[in-house]
Amino acid sequence: MRIVTANLNGIRSAASKGFFDWARAQQADVIGVQEVKAQAEQVHGVYGQIDTMAGHFHYAQKKGYSGVGIYLRPQPSEVVIGLGDAEFDAEGRWVEARFDKPGRKLSIISCYFPSGSSGEERQQAKFRFLALLYPKLVTLRQEREFILVGDVNIAHQNADLKNWRSNQKNSGFLPEERAWMTQLLGEAGLVDVYRRLHPDTTDTCYTWWSNRGQAYANNVGWRLDYQIATPGLAELARSASIYKLQKFSDHAPLTMDYDLRL
Repeated sequence: MRIVTANLNGIRSAASKGFFDWARAQQADVIGVQEVKAQAEQVHGVYGQIDTMAGHFHYAQKKGYSGVGIYLRPQPSEVVIGLGDAEFDAEGRWVEARFDKPGRKLSIISCYFPSGSSGEERQQAKFRFLALLYPKLVTLRQEREFILVGDVNIAHQNADLKNWRSNQKNSGFLPEERAWMTQLLGEAGLVDVYRRLHPDTTDTCYTWWSNRGQAYANNVGWRLDYQIATPGLAELARSASIYKLQKFSDHAPLTMDYDLRL
């Protein structure tokens, strides 16, 4: 099974830069997308599927903002839209595809964590999101296997961004955010699948570059896009790659292959 995650920074913008042509060539089984920045009427019939992969979306109420989607080749038994929280469901941050069979419950989730970089108000919203999400993921792990893909908006370790020393007081690399990730990958028992496969990479691991200056040209990046899995599924991961030959948005797609069939 091939699973791709990509923050599009606008589905229409990414499409104009060749994302869907690329996506059709990937032979993926699941493609999670974030920051769709569109409404249903703009997506349906145009970007609603990739070849035979049907798309399912959680749109933000605010136009041109946030939103997530997941394209699926296998037929899910159920699709869950939203977290069940009014504040963050209004922002379109969670779509979960369930593949349940007798003796097995499995989910693949496309999720977009808030950014706090615009100011303290949004940083506090990000902290509320993290506080909401942690117990949900702990409970979900008790109930089913899952792979969560998406833009987490947190660089966990020093190796996950170029200029870690100068970013320790900036959103995305705050001590509280990093501690949340450490707890998720420690106490909660989930696995950062990329780091399981590539524990030591530094400047080749980045998936996001600022549009300011020459960040992309100079590879001054951050690793913000993840696939986070329950341990049994993480063990089935065989390869991971970050696609940088074309620039569809300020993020690069992250692709992983698993020894898994739904």
